Amino acid sequence: MSKPHGTKDLWLSGLRAEAAAFGTAVGQDDVLDRPVPSCPEWQVADLVLHMARLYQWVLSHVARGVTSPPESRPDEAPPAGVSSVEWWSRQSKDLITLLDGLDPEFPAWNWAPQPKKAVFWHRRMAHETAVHRWDAQMATGLTEPIEARLAADGVTEVLDTWLPAGRRLGQSRPGVVAMQATDIDAVWYVRLRHEGVALLDTDTLLDDDDHHERATASGTASDLLLAVYGRIPFEVLQTSGDVGLLEGLRTG
Repeated sequence: MSKPHGTKDLWLSGLRAEAAAFGTAVGQDDVLDRPVPSCPEWQVADLVLHMARLYQWVLSHVARGVTSPPESRPDEAPPAGVSSVEWWSRQSKDLITLLDGLDPEFPAWNWAPQPKKAVFWHRRMAHETAVHRWDAQMATGLTEPIEARLAADGVTEVLDTWLPAGRRLGQSRPGVVAMQATDIDAVWYVRLRHEGVALLDTDTLLDDDDHHERATASGTASDLLLAVYGRIPFEVLQTSGDVGLLEGLRTG
């Protein structure tokens, strides 16, 4: 088993499906003032504005063809006479169209220790939309799991992008953690080093190597992803060992 890696087709397919589900959730009558339990400081209206502004910001810089940072993210509001949901919908359609036509190898800035290429944003927008779709459904109705292949790549993204970029929320102690998806052929070994993190490449290790994992967690790929994003507690998963180490995988 190994860490899954996505493709442009997977990410665009995921983005389209997750954006459609997000739109259905937030487009219901009388839901914009509902609290979002998984984002305690937000109502649904705040979630919609967050996503619209984020899409607009990515649209403004991803096709510049340069790797220098863009200007700070604008804190804009919908145009006069346009609802926040309609504004989000316009940004969503424009973003999908742009990313669909954008070469993954095209130069583009990003905030992580990753190659400065547009492919970062194909991936990032798919996972951002998936997690916030879950948030929107949590606020407005029953939640659906994130599709297994997309969720598995989302776990990899947290471990190879978010945590190495210093975007860790939980406290970390040294030790190796193993996470396994029960619905897809995927396993991750992560070495925590206080402030640092290493995602171990099991494809380069001998079968009889002992990873000396001090904690393990298993569950569906969707639940693993939601756990590292702090949407559900690690207790929902099947865990063993020094489970406090799992907090070192939290991001958001």
